[in-house]
Amino acid sequence: MQMIYNSDNYCIVEFGADVDQAPLEFGGYEIVDKNLKREIFLGGHLAESFRADVKRLIESEPSVEEVDDFLGKFDNVMMHPLVMH
Repeated sequence: MQMIYNSDNYCIVEFGADVDQAPLEFGGYEIVDKNLKREIFLGGHLAESFRADVKRLIESEPSVEEVDDFLGKFDNVMMHPLVMH
């Protein structure tokens, strides 16, 4: 597990691939919206798609605002409340 992005609004944690666990077969990403205090986990094929989208975004050398705008597309599907352990 490694934090790969952290702004005032969002944080992304990447989980490495683990073939013994179906949700992590292709790795995964947890996206946290700090303002909404909600998160979503993307695993499997969603993780692969997210990885490809982020790669294209990074190639354009985006600003923090542009990355946050991209991540804002996930706000509508973030249903899990952020819980501190």
